[in-house]
Amino acid sequence: MIPKLSLHSPRWLDFDGVTAEEVKALQEQMASTAGTGTGDEWRQAWTYMAEGLMDDGVVSEGAYAALPHLVETAAALPPERSVDFWVDLGFIVTADYRPPVPGDLEAGFNAALHLAGRAALQSLFAANAPPEVCAHLALSCVAFAGHHMGEALRRLVEPKESGLLLICPGCESDTEIPDFFVDPVCPAFDAPDPFEPIHVRQGDHPWGEVAAALREEALGQGWEPFVRVARRVAEAGLPSEAPGQAVLCLAAGTVAITASPPQAGREWARELMMLTGYFRCWDCERTWTIADGLAVNPAGAHPQSHVTTTAADSDGPTATLASAAADQPHEAAPRFRQDGNALPAGDGSSWGHLSVFSNSEVGAAGGVDALTVVPRPGQPTLVAGGGDRGVVCLWSVADGRLVHEPLLGHHDRIRSMTALTLRDGSTLLASGGDSGTIALWNPLTGQPVREPAGNWPGGVTGMCTVTVPSGRILLVTATPRGAVRLWDPLTGDPVGRLNPYGSPIQSITAVPISADHTLIAAADMGGRVHVWDPAVDDPWERGAAVQLNAPSLKGADHRVTTVAAVPTPHGAVLATGDNLGMVMLWDLATGAPIGERLPASTGTAGLPVITGATLPDGRTVLVTGSKSGHRLRIWEPESGAVRLIALDATLTCLATAGTELIVGHDRGVLKLPLARQ
Repeated sequence: MIPKLSLHSPRWLDFDGVTAEEVKALQEQMASTAGTGTGDEWRQAWTYMAEGLMDDGVVSEGAYAALPHLVETAAALPPERSVDFWVDLGFIVTADYRPPVPGDLEAGFNAALHLAGRAALQSLFAANAPPEVCAHLALSCVAFAGHHMGEALRRLVEPKESGLLLICPGCESDTEIPDFFVDPVCPAFDAPDPFEPIHVRQGDHPWGEVAAALREEALGQGWEPFVRVARRVAEAGLPSEAPGQAVLCLAAGTVAITASPPQAGREWARELMMLTGYFRCWDCERTWTIADGLAVNPAGAHPQSHVTTTAADSDGPTATLASAAADQPHEAAPRFRQDGNALPAGDGSSWGHLSVFSNSEVGAAGGVDALTVVPRPGQPTLVAGGGDRGVVCLWSVADGRLVHEPLLGHHDRIRSMTALTLRDGSTLLASGGDSGTIALWNPLTGQPVREPAGNWPGGVTGMCTVTVPSGRILLVTATPRGAVRLWDPLTGDPVGRLNPYGSPIQSITAVPISADHTLIAAADMGGRVHVWDPAVDDPWERGAAVQLNAPSLKGADHRVTTVAAVPTPHGAVLATGDNLGMVMLWDLATGAPIGERLPASTGTAGLPVITGATLPDGRTVLVTGSKSGHRLRIWEPESGAVRLIALDATLTCLATAGTELIVGHDRGVLKLPLARQ
């Protein structure tokens, strides 16, 4: 018997998610199965109760009162019939948020976990279960033993169908290794150091049976050192100080000797054994054990200095497992970190210097939210930016100085900007506000051409400039409620509408297809991309617009949130980005994707910001990051090369001016070189 809160105690009224009556009814159903050896009616009731005990990753206090009752009853079930219960319990005790156990329930809950560890191991040996179930059950047993590696259970729900997501113990950045799990015939790295326990659990403990069953040939030739580590941990009774790598050896070895069929068990065990290797954080560039990256704030985690990484994905995260990317090995992406005004590479060489635009915080209480480049024939190029105060600033790209006093006019946050070069060669600057106002400025004089006007609900989420074959220059604006309008910039008169479906728009861009013809591409809130031809009067008419290839979008699982035009030596192309960090390029003449895509990246995942440029030597570069992020990827689509930059600022928007990258952030604007200086 273990200490339990009486089912008649008024204390049950304090708990959410479970009642004493529900616990009693479930116990009776489970006891009936234990007595007859048949019947699984209790499973449905348990599933319903488990949803109340843990809601969206949050464990209720009622779980600490209910589980001692249920664990004691489940332990009496035939071992092969309680497997699902122990796996579910493992997810509960490793949930994202577990409030402290109330003092009056602590003894009973701890005793329940001790009993659960013994009973779950019996189920593991008796169930004759498939390897994926054995993997979950083995890690649940680790969790019941109180070891932090039980947290790996939540990360490995479907290891066959996903990559590996790790959290750097040093800087807490996410590192993702796609297609991590493969079945290595032989280990591609050395086994962890032999485990020498400080404390050995005395007497008969539940892991003794595992230790006795772990034969060195369990995983095949070459894996014997890993099995020896696993057996040593089991012999010691899985003490809390056991290194995470060693405990993962034990979990993998347990799968090898308990799963059915045996061959599948060995394959799964070898895949899980890959978790005993190392990974390199793409951000802080330090190497850690994968075990440390699977747990949150693991005790004793420290960078590894004796490891040389041997495999990498295209985005920078690396692991010391040749099998993690054995089929497509390639070099780690060069990394750069801001150090004052310098941008040094990871190898210590210099890439170039950052320049901070003067007084850029004037319009940026909370950040510069919009940028655009203002070309001026025969004169230095300008950059315009605006932020929370509704102030527009214009800087010289050459020296980063303000060209005149900040422009006042908007009474709300500026969300979008664009430059319009008219047929007479003059340039105007348009800005869109959070409350739907649109302003027009003369960038040379800083004077308003037209006072802010309009009041479009939801604000102006995007602006761009188009040229139609008649030679007319038009301003295009979009709102989150789906209104996409064409305007005469000089008169302010609306001259057309796009987006006949009315889909809410979150990003819009203009893509020139010839000197006198521009198409419009937009991403809606549903992740779809629309392409329109502003030269046709009827928005339902296709004109020159070709929609993106739907099978290519679906096959890439690409839900687009941002669109941008990228110049190339062969004409402008469309870039699309999603919240996972994936970027694809498209030919708007055919709607087909161009080349290989930039794969998803947790390091730059989030609402994307994208810009692009073509360098004087003909190389096209594309820069992407995420709003509220600190990292940039500079990608050369033709070669596939990627550079990773970590900045001491929170990104808000991007633009390019020649060979310069302009970065809007939470404190102002800076520029850095796209090519090594």
